[in-house]
Amino acid sequence: MDENEKKLLQAKHRLEEAQARDRVKERKARTRRLIQEGAILEKAFPQAANMGLTELEDYLCQVAEIKS
Repeated sequence: MDENEKKLLQAKHRLEEAQARDRVKERKARTRRLIQEGAILEKAFPQAANMGLTELEDYLCQVAEIKS
């Protein structure tokens, strides 16, 4: 393996690492957003904390007048 191949391989690995960091950053941002939205939902609809997911979805659809 000559010097150019090594540099190319290193650049490829750096790019893959940067992409992996970006995916982790995006996943953490999404997780944070979902947690914040859930907190807002529970604040606006305190009864949501005691509902199952299907029951909550049905309730929200009724409130929003959307058919599921």
